[in-house]
Amino acid sequence: MLLSSFIQALFPKVLGNTIDILKADNFSKSLVKINIFYMILIAVGTFLFSYVWRNLVIGNSRKLECNLREKLLDHFQKLSPEFYNSRKTGDLIAYSINDISAVRATFGAASIMTINGITLSIVSIYDMVTLVDLKLTLIALLPIPLIIFIMVWLGKIVQKRFRKVQESFAKISDRVQENIYGIRVIKAYAQEDGEVENFQKLNEKMVEANIQMVRVTSVLTPIIDVCFSFSFIANLIIGGNMVLEGTISLGEFIAFNTYLTMILRPIISIGRVINIFQRGMASLKRLDAIFSVAPVVEDGEVMIKTEIYGDIKFNDLTYSYPGNSKQVLRNINLKIKAGHTLGIIGMTGSGKSSIANLILKLYNVPRGKVLLDGKDINDYALCTIRQAIGYVPQDIFLFSASIKDNITFLDDTYTSKQIEMATKDSCIFDSIMEFSNKFDTILGERGVNLSGGQKQRVSIARAIIKDPAILILDDAFSALDSITETQIINNLKKIRKDKTTLIISHRISSVEDADQIIVMNDGNIMEAGTHEELLVLGGMYHAIYTEQYNDKINKIGR
Repeated sequence: MLLSSFIQALFPKVLGNTIDILKADNFSKSLVKINIFYMILIAVGTFLFSYVWRNLVIGNSRKLECNLREKLLDHFQKLSPEFYNSRKTGDLIAYSINDISAVRATFGAASIMTINGITLSIVSIYDMVTLVDLKLTLIALLPIPLIIFIMVWLGKIVQKRFRKVQESFAKISDRVQENIYGIRVIKAYAQEDGEVENFQKLNEKMVEANIQMVRVTSVLTPIIDVCFSFSFIANLIIGGNMVLEGTISLGEFIAFNTYLTMILRPIISIGRVINIFQRGMASLKRLDAIFSVAPVVEDGEVMIKTEIYGDIKFNDLTYSYPGNSKQVLRNINLKIKAGHTLGIIGMTGSGKSSIANLILKLYNVPRGKVLLDGKDINDYALCTIRQAIGYVPQDIFLFSASIKDNITFLDDTYTSKQIEMATKDSCIFDSIMEFSNKFDTILGERGVNLSGGQKQRVSIARAIIKDPAILILDDAFSALDSITETQIINNLKKIRKDKTTLIISHRISSVEDADQIIVMNDGNIMEAGTHEELLVLGGMYHAIYTEQYNDKINKIGR
């Protein structure tokens, strides 16, 4: 880059020398040809060196962008669920697109223009002083300090306004995403016009934020042009008189003007550099704020990585989610033996899913309150815990990939036979065979081209194929008919005979065959026992059973 800038700065000197040669009556044609050759050599040298440094700098800035984006996604993967509870998806998308691109431009285009501009300016000013005149050079460059001061002052304003632009972009992204995900609800309630109107308001705010920034950035180039106009006028008057007086030659005067024009270009680019730099700094601060967020849930200090067999114990656990004073679990004492099935039933919001979240260690657990195989859950490595658990959540998520990839989760170690068995055990195999591409059928976003029951069964297959020590089914049968539910439960009895299984449900039919059933209410375990024991008890479980199986209970009574 330095060589390229230095070679470019030789051109005005050769040009001025050529003009002085041509000014003579009997000029030497061979000298003119030599100078023309020098000019061509300068052009070729500039091209070669510019080509090399542009590839190096711009190429590496793209690699920086790629690495930053990978680092950001890796960081997102490590952050705890509570982070996402308070963050908008659109804002996080803005970080990975706009902010990283702004940082890349700062270390790419901005660094190019800065180094190139400084080198060209230094070489040009040196030649202007040595070849022509110090006094004329100082007069011509007099506006530069004023230009730089104005640019720095405006740059601070640009940074603030660009931050608002990024925030507006995040809100726009979030609104678009919500509209796409919720399109069926919007259409069902005929709210298309209302959503368009809301989006229009956000769009107008983003336009206004951009205009506010453009009003600042658009001032820079005109200011530079006006200031340099005075430089050219001064040079024309003073330099022209020096030519007439014979102090300098016509070639030196033209060389001086060419140098001044060369300086003008990097000075104008300073405005763009400051603009890009301030944008990059605004984005870098936003990224830094995200990178500084530490994962709340981390590996245990002991980092136990031994195999988990599925023995689970809760010791008098009382728990509240971070940032919420309400106790979602109260005095939970529970023992689940390895190889046993636990059914958890209760009303919505009773704390059923919270038990699953803590076994998965999605949230931090007080020490000594949750044990896996007799060891504190806080002493395990997170990967050890989660590799030992198969999980089917309430909110089923499928990726925009093939059915096979969704079941195997891109794990190539599973055989075709294992995939087939998992789908048969989850009663989705026949449905898959009806698709033209079978297991290679590509699912739409979030599995949009499957029914709710099909999505649940694909998700169950994903958990089953893992053959985990602990399987957690969190309301995994809610979209299934009773016949399919019974078939899957019977299949689970066979394949999960010596493995720990937790079935969380609102339905008695889902849990009645479990080795132990607990009834949750307002964070408390109200009742515990087998299906028969709880019916005899005549409490909450009996009431739920009566409500769901009124006809059956009448037969028992008779």
